[in-house]
Amino acid sequence: MLVQKRWLGKVPAVGTVLSAWPKLEQILPPWAVLKRMDPTRPLADQVRKARVLIPTTGLVTARDIQAAEDLRLVAQPAAGYNNIDVEAAQARGVPVTIAPGYNSRSVAEVSLMMILMLSRKVDEARQVFERREPIGGPVGRELYGKTLGIVGMGKVGKCLAAAAQGLGMQVLGVTSRSPRRDLEHLLSSSHIVSLHCPLTPATRGLIGPTELALMRPDAILINAARGSVVQRDALWAALHGGRLAGVGLDTHWVEPAPRGDPLYGHPRVLALPHLGSISAEVYDRFAGILAENIVRVREGRELLHRLC
Repeated sequence: MLVQKRWLGKVPAVGTVLSAWPKLEQILPPWAVLKRMDPTRPLADQVRKARVLIPTTGLVTARDIQAAEDLRLVAQPAAGYNNIDVEAAQARGVPVTIAPGYNSRSVAEVSLMMILMLSRKVDEARQVFERREPIGGPVGRELYGKTLGIVGMGKVGKCLAAAAQGLGMQVLGVTSRSPRRDLEHLLSSSHIVSLHCPLTPATRGLIGPTELALMRPDAILINAARGSVVQRDALWAALHGGRLAGVGLDTHWVEPAPRGDPLYGHPRVLALPHLGSISAEVYDRFAGILAENIVRVREGRELLHRLC
């Protein structure tokens, strides 16, 4: 019987779990003790007494899993789990849980916000206003009648599709089961392409030079999936070559993103700090599922959204 649990996990700059921390502390039983990791030290050096790990975007390796002497659960408060060595957890008999769909509306809203901001040139318009230049510019584009291509028609993709259709957009969508020709048709036909697929061996580097060349030169690309779905060097080359009217990045190849990367300084790039994964409502839902699974693993009950 477990009498105490400690939460030790990577704490990213995004702050998803940090912001949910007060809510989680409120609803956890008194026997559960939360402890933040020190991001300047290796995780394996800090988890010896941990019984639950909550990694969010932090990397949990086989070494980290082995270092926790009495590990009972790896609880990921997100749908994505590519940062966790699931095979190592499974080999040790440690369950891994996820939280699919808990932030789908938030991700869809942030994706739509980026689409609107890039289409209507909001950043440029704010600069014009700051300079108090004459009213009338810059000139953006309306979304009505445009085609939105969604790569990944899961819960996020469907939420975004409904919102886009409400604005009078045409929607094309592909899934992991769609043939290659459907993806190519989507890329070549869409004014805006929004990525919402999980990061898997099949989707890593999915959008590269060939795919970017298929897109309209004035298209907008949104990545709210995972950074590595897009080939960074290919994206930089496309922007540098004058292609793409705008790029919205809410997920990144490294998080937090490095300051020195010139990609983030490009005038047609809108970058956000993984904002889609966070909202007051998302924090509450994440805290709820985390607390529920922590209690369940202590009591030996079936876990929610168990991956392995």
